[in-house]
Amino acid sequence: MSTNMFSLDRKVAVITGGNGGIGLGIAVGLGIAGAKVVIAARNKPKIEYALDKLKDHGIESMGIETDVTDDESISNLVNKTLQEFGGLDILVNNAGVSKRKLPQEITSNEWSHILNVNLTGVFKCSKEVYIPMVKSGSGKIINIGSMTSIFGQDYTAPYASTKGGVVQLTKSLANAWARNNIQVNSILPGWVETDLTLDLRSSKEFKERYELISARIPLGRWGQPSDLAGTAVFLASHASNYVTGASIPVDGGYTSF
Repeated sequence: MSTNMFSLDRKVAVITGGNGGIGLGIAVGLGIAGAKVVIAARNKPKIEYALDKLKDHGIESMGIETDVTDDESISNLVNKTLQEFGGLDILVNNAGVSKRKLPQEITSNEWSHILNVNLTGVFKCSKEVYIPMVKSGSGKIINIGSMTSIFGQDYTAPYASTKGGVVQLTKSLANAWARNNIQVNSILPGWVETDLTLDLRSSKEFKERYELISARIPLGRWGQPSDLAGTAVFLASHASNYVTGASIPVDGGYTSF
């Protein structure tokens, strides 16, 4: 083990939805800490953009087009990662979607899609990396939940429901796989400036809501994707070897206010 307990040298990290927002912020953080990074996402131009950003930091990386709702696509992701980098040590389940509507306006198809990406996708990706991690003797799985894992949201009921499920899945996987030296934890981001929150930050319809949210954050600002990187590095490194089943809010103090 490295004398630096936060070092990720010789580690391989896969980040789903890593081509933008929180995923890219975490990808850069893990790469700077020494990991080789695999960006797994659907949008090819955005994957190329993310790889350029990683290259700017001197991070060894590759991109693989991946749909986390498709079993074959997930299997391809894991197999290509193992072939190219010879291992898979860290999985960050970050891919997520949302729909800003009141519950009565959500269609069955919208509900099912959000559930399939945000919760079932986390399970499928975690299950696929289980065998490679068992073979290597250890592994780190980091699930990206949300502060809505703690409380409900009127305009994002499907999203909040799936993120609550992510916390419970995290605990279940942590208990099941502790015997395999696989630690499973989750990060609960607060209000972060990403594409998912763009309409809330820019729409006149949500102006009052945006102002109320901003006033409640004790640190006085919305988060940036890079604000999640430090917690991710901790959970991916030897420093967290005795931490599993935990869910850590990274929200500027929003949920403690």
